[in-house]
Amino acid sequence: LSLHLTADCNAVLKALQPIFQEQGMTETVHNWEDHGYLATYIKKNGSFANLRIHPHGLVFVDLQSYNDHTKGREEVDQLLNKVEERMKELFHGNIKRVKRLPAILRGGVIDRYWPTADGRLVEYDIDEVVYDEDSPFQNIKILHSKQFGNILILSGDVNLAESDLAYTQAIMGSGKEDYTGKEVLILGGGDGGILYEIVKLKPKMVTMVGSNIDQMVIDGCRKYMRKTCGDVLDNLKGECYQVLIEDCIPVLKRYAKEGRMFDYVINDLTAVPISTSPEEDSTWEFLRLILDLSMKVLKQDGKYFTQGNCVNLTDALTLYEEQLSRLYCPVEFSKETVCVPSYMELWVFYTIWKKPTD
Repeated sequence: LSLHLTADCNAVLKALQPIFQEQGMTETVHNWEDHGYLATYIKKNGSFANLRIHPHGLVFVDLQSYNDHTKGREEVDQLLNKVEERMKELFHGNIKRVKRLPAILRGGVIDRYWPTADGRLVEYDIDEVVYDEDSPFQNIKILHSKQFGNILILSGDVNLAESDLAYTQAIMGSGKEDYTGKEVLILGGGDGGILYEIVKLKPKMVTMVGSNIDQMVIDGCRKYMRKTCGDVLDNLKGECYQVLIEDCIPVLKRYAKEGRMFDYVINDLTAVPISTSPEEDSTWEFLRLILDLSMKVLKQDGKYFTQGNCVNLTDALTLYEEQLSRLYCPVEFSKETVCVPSYMELWVFYTIWKKPTD
């Protein structure tokens, strides 16, 4: 609650005390002279409330309850309603804003809270844990969302949901490319989404290889993300594709040595790091290595597609673009911003190509 005027902390405390006392809550009050009051109210069942009164006109009430049932939630709402009514009586028209936030459910069987790339907390409408396993490389979760369908989450990062065809289309060139009869290399992409969409476009051959590509990710997605991957993960080889369960670095080095070239390289390994100190971050070194090796196997008129990161991470994106000037060959690039539904944020995608030579 925010006021238009400074708060008489003692008056606010005295006005609200009876509400908590009616609940049978014991009170502890801390007074910091010019910095207001903190009153803590504890109930016998372990529920408690913190009342923080700032003299410059902010009043916070935080409630924590162990009652995760309808009656318990109703009791919390009733208490907050009384606090709000009493404050309106006390300050009449001098209340600037009243904001009540939804409850955060801690320790639930289903984890519904995942951070965005730029550090905002998002609550998903998760209603089922579909798959939860630890591989030698990472924790793999597939959770069901009422809005987004099944969502693949790797070591705490939301990777892709069944709703996220926009991501797959963006990292393939947003429908502007003709893959017919082309040689395509996919780095990563263990969910099978990119492979499934490209195979529909009649390429000559698609090779998918990861950075320690995880068989358990493939197994989980094959069973629980079929709206995304279709049937392409049922077998590691098809009429026009192959999936290599290998580290992409040695494979790229081998292809470069053999002189094997691709019309398209699609990097779905990892997002641009949030860190802005590339010299101190091995992830940046990994990205530069992947870029250099990819350029070595990319045809002169070929294209390299990759995700960037959240549009709000401007420093990290700028730093990534600076890395493009440090590759073994000169390149040019363009970028596109796309709304990926389950990310709940705008996402940047890059197209990179070799600079034309005379």
